[in-house]
Amino acid sequence: MALGAGLALLAAGSTLVLPAQTAAAAAPKYDGDPTQYWNGVLLEMFRQAGGSQGSPGQLARSAAMMNAAIYDGESSYQNTFYTMKYKPYLSAPKYPNLGQGPDEEERIIGRTAYNILHYLYPNQTAYLDKMFLDRFGTPPTQFDIIDTEIVSTIYNNMIKARTNDGSENQRLYNLENVPGAWRPTGESGCTISSDAVTPRWGEVKPFTMSSGSEYRPTTPGSFADYATLLASPAYAYQVEQVRLLGGRGSTQRTTEQTAIATFWANDLGPDAGDPSIKGTFKPPGQLLDATIRIAKARITSKYENARLFALVSLAMADSAIGEWDVKYLTRIDLWRPVSAIHNGIDSSWQPLSAARDGSPLTPCFPAWASGHAAFAGAWAAVMKGYFGSDTMNFTVSTEDPASPQKTRTFTSFSQAAQEDADSRVYLGVHYPWDASDGLKLGDDVATRAVLPRLGPVGS
Repeated sequence: MALGAGLALLAAGSTLVLPAQTAAAAAPKYDGDPTQYWNGVLLEMFRQAGGSQGSPGQLARSAAMMNAAIYDGESSYQNTFYTMKYKPYLSAPKYPNLGQGPDEEERIIGRTAYNILHYLYPNQTAYLDKMFLDRFGTPPTQFDIIDTEIVSTIYNNMIKARTNDGSENQRLYNLENVPGAWRPTGESGCTISSDAVTPRWGEVKPFTMSSGSEYRPTTPGSFADYATLLASPAYAYQVEQVRLLGGRGSTQRTTEQTAIATFWANDLGPDAGDPSIKGTFKPPGQLLDATIRIAKARITSKYENARLFALVSLAMADSAIGEWDVKYLTRIDLWRPVSAIHNGIDSSWQPLSAARDGSPLTPCFPAWASGHAAFAGAWAAVMKGYFGSDTMNFTVSTEDPASPQKTRTFTSFSQAAQEDADSRVYLGVHYPWDASDGLKLGDDVATRAVLPRLGPVGS
């Protein structure tokens, strides 16, 4: 694997080929915490990511790889100087204290983040190089002993851990053509079974869980097959709730619920016809942005920032894997509300959710359970565990162009997570049980797998 542009690193223990130091260098601009800075860079890369690269699982995986590597680099720094308080993710090797120069923490974090992102998004190298230069005043190819002493080890550890993890599996979806089973909605970008997004993501190697199915909930209403499910009053209730609250012309949905729906959407990718129109930061990005906002107001320690973002990102990455296991690898690959409602109830019904051009927009994968809800449940559980309380006043932003509000303020993490989950019903793309089961799955992943993994040393 290549470590950055011009830093050739092929495998763990291999020799770095480092370019000579250039004479001209601008003064560094270390404005704010480095982990927060590099997560801001990551959000911009999310906006530019389209196609499968912009799928929820891929985005969450990228965040986990970068932030867990940053955390291990910072842990190595702490371990070297005998101040390590928390367990690393993969390892925290000590490195020779040879007078690495000023701003050692900053350089470890920045050069680790740069190289992981360069590996993940080689098509965005120009932007990445600019953001490195803006921060350090030097290009990423300029020699730094930190690369050979520690960054190369941290980078190799992460790449080795994620190579052949199943994230490249391109197997297509095997459509089951029975009522109740997911099928393409017929909306733009979702017209044939092969359009199904990342159907094997539930088989990706988890970051902290034992398997993608470890926290799998029972099928909706515990029904064993589609026929029994569709004949049940519970299913009828679920469909009716979405029909009443999630339709484009709903008279039951309140103004506040409509605002909630669009605020949490952020599902738009970049405009394929106009490269100047970026996508939104998407569901994982919205919660990372919220984390940046909260951390800026409350955390000054580089170590604590690195740990918080690693916890959040690992929890969301494994929630995506667990959620896609539910969507595609259980007995019920539940069709979306628009398919259910068009099946003999109201063929003219359309979800509130819309693409840039106003046409209906339903994500091209099964409904049960909600990925937004799983991300939100995982995020809230991490934040509660990290800060030791659910209660906090904070503000979340949105980039969805349909949202009449650009920020919303909350008094607890659970409140924000529940609203995020409920928003999918108001948008008309999920059933209520998708929201509740997604929230629980995310909470389980965070509290039972992620938080203990990065807990205090000796715990």
